[in-house]
Amino acid sequence: MTRVSTADLQPRAQAALEESPILELRVLRVQGREKSLMLCGRVSSFYHKQLAQEVVRAVCRECNEADLELVNSIRVE
Repeated sequence: MTRVSTADLQPRAQAALEESPILELRVLRVQGREKSLMLCGRVSSFYHKQLAQEVVRAVCRECNEADLELVNSIRVE
C-alpha cells in the first residue's frame, strides 16, 4: 500500500471541506502536522463539528491513512 504524506493529505482534506454542500464546513481550516491533521474554525452546532470530522476522516480512508491522528479543534459557538 502506498502511504500518503501529511503534506499531500492536507490539501485534499481542505478541498473536501471547501466543496461541501454544507456552507459552515467551507470556511474551516485543515492544518497538517507531522503525523496528524488538525481541524480549526467555528461552527454553530456539534453536528457540524462531527460532520466536518467525518468528511476529513473519509479523505484519510481513501488515501489509506485511516491510522493518522485527527485532532478536532473546531469550536462550537
